[in-house]
Amino acid sequence: MQNEKNILRAEARRHRSLTDFSEETPDKAAQFFWESFPDLPKDTVIAGYWPKGKEFDSSLILEQAAERGYDCALPVIQEEGLILKFLEWSPGAEMMNGPYDIARPLPNANELKPDIILVPLLAFDRRGIRLGQGGGYYDATLEYLRKASPELLAVGTAYAGQAVLFNLPAEEHDQRLDMVITPKKVHDFRTKKAR
Repeated sequence: MQNEKNILRAEARRHRSLTDFSEETPDKAAQFFWESFPDLPKDTVIAGYWPKGKEFDSSLILEQAAERGYDCALPVIQEEGLILKFLEWSPGAEMMNGPYDIARPLPNANELKPDIILVPLLAFDRRGIRLGQGGGYYDATLEYLRKASPELLAVGTAYAGQAVLFNLPAEEHDQRLDMVITPKKVHDFRTKKAR
């Protein structure tokens, strides 16, 4: 199955690099996010990611969350294991490059426990199965955090063109997304239980 996933990853990267997503702007996705969570409690912690390359840029959601008084965080790869930790972030905060040259907060930032995690992806299907970069960090982290906090929400952020019409391969450890928000539509998988 890993070989199948790797072929799909290569195709998804190629598709993303060749597609013009200029009309799929982050502000529409941010609007959909807040429409999806109109009564979000003020103690909600929202974790996002800093986009790399042509990944969908969900940082506007984090910026707006900070403006609205929510605590925000970004993921940090730890030296051992696949479980990500989340360090506090605010607009204008000093950042540094971590593994894979991904921007992250400085080591002295406060560690936070997220309630909503914005998750990057290469592709997603109609069941909420996501194709990631292959490192396994988000699957391991979501599984770990969901054991302690079953109410945790994993929200993929992507271009609409990253949706696929076929079922992506899924292994036992693959974590389903609760939602995917694109600039064109909100996909809510919370009522769909079937794999």
